[in-house]
Amino acid sequence: MIAILISVSAWGQVDKKEVRRGNREFRKGEYEAAFQDYLRAVEKDTSSIAANYNMASALYRMEQYDQAQQALDRIKETAPTSASAADYLYNLGDVALQRKDYQAAVKAFGEALILRPDDLEAKENYIYARKMLQNQQQNDQNQNQDQNQDDQNQDQNQDQNQDDQNKDNQDQNHDNDQDQQNDQNKDNQQDDQDQNQDQQQNDKPQNQQNQPQQQEAQITPQAAQQMLQAIQAKEKETQDKVNQKKAAALKSRQKDKNW
Repeated sequence: MIAILISVSAWGQVDKKEVRRGNREFRKGEYEAAFQDYLRAVEKDTSSIAANYNMASALYRMEQYDQAQQALDRIKETAPTSASAADYLYNLGDVALQRKDYQAAVKAFGEALILRPDDLEAKENYIYARKMLQNQQQNDQNQNQDQNQDDQNQDQNQDQNQDDQNKDNQDQNHDNDQDQQNDQNKDNQQDDQDQNQDQQQNDKPQNQQNQPQQQEAQITPQAAQQMLQAIQAKEKETQDKVNQKKAAALKSRQKDKNW
């Protein structure tokens, strides 16, 4: 890449002392001092092509490419129509190369070659800028493809994660249902167990009530003898009453018979 050019007095502008002093400092490599002189010239005449053009050259050497672009932009309406338009376009292309604006560099060097077709340096820079632009476009395309692939992978991952989440939710719901069923079975078993215990408790007093009856049925021989004597006495009493009734009836019949 060829270094940026500097103009001395070829612009048809008034040769002011600040510009002349800045040019001397520029040739000595004192670019900061040259910039200060060009800046004072621009402050006096903002439309000065020579002051802005040479300021851009000093800024370029100081590697302040954005500020150099600003200086060239201030004369973009007048410089391309001047006698040294090819030099302006050449320097414009150089600044664009440093700023990695390869499309602007290709355009500037191409226009410079139209004005000066035999400029080999402009042609070399044009070829270089066009190659860099192609590489940049290819890189951008690859990055876009990678980004699209990443977006697609991300979407697939999100879908997969959603599917996994749905499956986890289904499994969780199934586990919850199973737990609820198990709890219900346990509750039912507990209810049955409680009911059996209640039934056993209800049956237990009956058994306990039957036990005294069974115990009462088991009387002693003495008590049985007493009961038997009481029954016999009752039967005897009954028999005596019957016999008395029969005797009375017999007497009645005998009395009737005597009459």
